Amino acid sequence: MEDMQPSQLAGKDYKEYKLKYFEGNTRTVLVIDKEVPYPDGKLIVSRTDTKANITHANQAFIEMSGYTEAELIGQPHAILRHPDMPAVAFKDVWDTLGQGKKWQGYVKNLRKDGTYYWVFATAIANVRNGVVVGFTSVRRKPSRDRVNECIPLYAELRAKEV
Repeated sequence: MEDMQPSQLAGKDYKEYKLKYFEGNTRTVLVIDKEVPYPDGKLIVSRTDTKANITHANQAFIEMSGYTEAELIGQPHAILRHPDMPAVAFKDVWDTLGQGKKWQGYVKNLRKDGTYYWVFATAIANVRNGVVVGFTSVRRKPSRDRVNECIPLYAELRAKEV
């Protein structure tokens, strides 16, 4: 993953964050405080390998992320990580999937242009001949009431991490 550049952004009023990822990598992200509404009637679908690198992105995912398909394939799914998302949320994702269970939750994603969008995500393991070969995530339009509940909760969890 490369650092975000101001030339990619949908505006000039942005904040810069340095994110540290689970595997130890870091990335500079540039964030604009502007939400892109989730489109009605669309499902965002992606698949990853066991290391969470994107192997498939449907058209809705490409459109909402702002990246091209070529820019997404092979990248860690964390390319969409918004700095408002607490690390404990992603720990819960991997702990749940590691137990062979389905994970569901609300996620704030960062677009290539620095804006963001919320999703209600469901993630499951892809199992072939008894072996986990990757993961599939399906995202749908989130409940605005639930998003509004997540905002202060995620801020509280983030404050405990710093």
